Amino acid sequence: MRHASTGRRLGRKTSHRIAMFRNMVTSFFIHEKITTTDSKAKEIRPIAEKLITLAKRGDLHARRQAAAYIRDTKTVAKLFTQIAPRYQERDGGYTRIIKLGVRPGDNAEISIIELVEEALVKKTPKSKPVKSATPPVAVVQAAVEAPAVTAVAEEACEASAD
Repeated sequence: MRHASTGRRLGRKTSHRIAMFRNMVTSFFIHEKITTTDSKAKEIRPIAEKLITLAKRGDLHARRQAAAYIRDTKTVAKLFTQIAPRYQERDGGYTRIIKLGVRPGDNAEISIIELVEEALVKKTPKSKPVKSATPPVAVVQAAVEAPAVTAVAEEACEASAD
């Protein structure tokens, strides 16, 4: 059983898998969009989001931690100077995975993983309507008109009965 073991193996040894993820994340930050299989995109997403959150901190320790994973100084600089400032107001969800279909050669599910570009619009909480003690105007008017109509109807009935 695979208890408490997370992540996909993707048919690779651990060292190969880690090296592949590092290369893919580096390419992802260089191009800001890559096309890959669904399972690889789903594995890359948390790594990329953690690195962007690290870059948002912006201190030297965070830069060194990112450089330990990315290993390309130009990409690390781009991450800290161009990519991270875009997401200062966003608390997460920096990437998006778009499914493209299947690859003709081996029928693998293909998708694009890309950085989210649109600005974050925070929703304001809706206020609950205030219940008033006075009834609405339409109900008051209907209550006023109803007795007058019944009084006229009763007079008409009495007149026809005589």
